[in-house]
Amino acid sequence: MAPKYKLTYFDVRSRGEPTRLIFAAAGVEYEDVRLSFEQWPPIKPTTPMGGLPMLEVDGKTLSQSMSIARFVAKETGLDGKNNLERALADAFVDEIHEPLAAKIPTLLAFTTDEKAKEDLAKEVDQLIAEKLGKCERNSGSVGHLVGNSLLWCDLVFYNIASYIEAYKPGTLQNYPKLAKVYATVKANPRIAKWLERPAGQYGV
Repeated sequence: MAPKYKLTYFDVRSRGEPTRLIFAAAGVEYEDVRLSFEQWPPIKPTTPMGGLPMLEVDGKTLSQSMSIARFVAKETGLDGKNNLERALADAFVDEIHEPLAAKIPTLLAFTTDEKAKEDLAKEVDQLIAEKLGKCERNSGSVGHLVGNSLLWCDLVFYNIASYIEAYKPGTLQNYPKLAKVYATVKANPRIAKWLERPAGQYGV
């Protein structure tokens, strides 16, 4: 019997979206629970680590966004074809996900003070140039970060790149190999279908 998955996160993309994208790319059904920020405070003490996302698998609860995404990638075969691909994919995720996954959504949606926004924008600009530069140099050239098939690192990158393009449209044009990865993910039929869904309530 196939496992039953229940993913709980806020009604935003951010840290929960990589796992949603992996499920979508693999064509695996799961329960997609989306909380409002108002619902969160009483639920927080009941979670394993006091944060979201969390994934319930046949009654067992997992926490931490990239641990969950990595687990689902392994469950669905999107982690890599061999140990070397898996290690390379992990390295890309470790490089690109933090701290951009936290800082760009904060800059886009939750920073209202102009001085704080200016300071954060400078930090984000530096991080984008640093992280994308490294990934461009080390990525493949056929539309995938690793190997010749869609892996979870491509999906994690796509999520981050979507925020980067929302923040500064056209940024990926400076990174042709990464732009190809972004386009390849977006053109995947299952991902394209997933992207037809309306954005989260908070639009981030």
